[in-house]
Amino acid sequence: MALELEGTLKQKLGVQSGTSARGQWAKQEFVLEFPDGNFTSQACFTAFGQDKVAEVEKYQVGDKVKVSFNLRSREYNGRWYNDLQMWRIAPAGGVPVEQTAPSAPAVPAYEAPSPTLDDMPGDSPEDDLPF
Repeated sequence: MALELEGTLKQKLGVQSGTSARGQWAKQEFVLEFPDGNFTSQACFTAFGQDKVAEVEKYQVGDKVKVSFNLRSREYNGRWYNDLQMWRIAPAGGVPVEQTAPSAPAVPAYEAPSPTLDDMPGDSPEDDLPF
């Protein structure tokens, strides 16, 4: 299940890394503070993989971000644990952090003229529909 949440980057925890049977791995957890009705809530996300950790490093505590993530749950010894696995992080405004060049000017949209009475079809004897 893919979800998105916007909020303020509250805290970045340290990068953890190691070696497994598949090779090197890295992960970083961070806390996002987001509005929840009349109050604010916090959620801890996991960025797994060196490329995801590098994405998180682009942002500072206090930045407004939008996090896209998957919600995972797993059972261990009769207890269930939830994991919010980030797969994308972007500024809350939708503009990437590294984008500094001005965008191309917008092309004006074509607007069709409004129809007039001359554009309406006339009554014909073959048209026997009541509407």
